[in-house]
Amino acid sequence: MKLPIDMCTITLEYDQNSALARLKLAQLLATGLFQKREEESAKPTIEEIEEHRKLREAMLEHSRKSMAPIIARYL
Repeated sequence: MKLPIDMCTITLEYDQNSALARLKLAQLLATGLFQKREEESAKPTIEEIEEHRKLREAMLEHSRKSMAPIIARYL
């Protein structure tokens, strides 16, 4: 019976113009111990954008009302 393997994720940053860095990365991947995974783009949906806009507008409106007396005091 094979047990499921818990995979960990690491993120590497390197100079893509460095031949040595590219060589070492290729050697690391060639061992078969590591897998390259493309990062998934987390673009918001239209519904999420609209919800964010509504929340932002509500927060700004509340902020204007709650800050008005303080601002007026210093004008």
